[in-house]
Amino acid sequence: MGADSPGREVRPAPHPVVCGTIPQVTSRSDAAQHLSDLAWLRRVRDRIDREYELPLDVEALARGAHMSAGHLSRQFRLAYGESPYSYLMTRRIERAMALLRRGDLSVTDVCFAVGCSSLGTFSSRFTELVGVPPSTYRRDAAGATAGMPSCVSKQVTRPIRTDRSVRTDRSVRNREAPAPEPRLA
Repeated sequence: MGADSPGREVRPAPHPVVCGTIPQVTSRSDAAQHLSDLAWLRRVRDRIDREYELPLDVEALARGAHMSAGHLSRQFRLAYGESPYSYLMTRRIERAMALLRRGDLSVTDVCFAVGCSSLGTFSSRFTELVGVPPSTYRRDAAGATAGMPSCVSKQVTRPIRTDRSVRTDRSVRNREAPAPEPRLA
């Protein structure tokens, strides 16, 4: 029976079919899928915040979010502006800064306490994000936040990732406002 046969109605396809493409086979809308992905990405970010001192890798995080490692990395970067690994290292460096300010632990102890397994990688990343080596930070920052509430000191000392290709002084790298020149009357 052909399409011209009497008694047979020809219906259009539910989705427009374009040659060379696979029609959508999921019942979820794009918006619903996006919201679901965002919820999983928040769970991944929360897991990194909770378990930063554990040996986390993108593959393990992706398995927990029911995504491939590549998809997780792309979606995480779109949502938060950095890769999961960069976010993890930023959290580790933030915690390291707090431990170094206390002054009672060596740089090596702090490195391993925050989950880094290589002192060289830790020092390089710390210097990249903070602008000074961890030993210098430990020496100079021990009393810098004395008397400051922890919620304020955390905000003031938070490292801010910038474009790696731009190498500038510490105040620009950490996006701190330049100190105004004093007015002399």
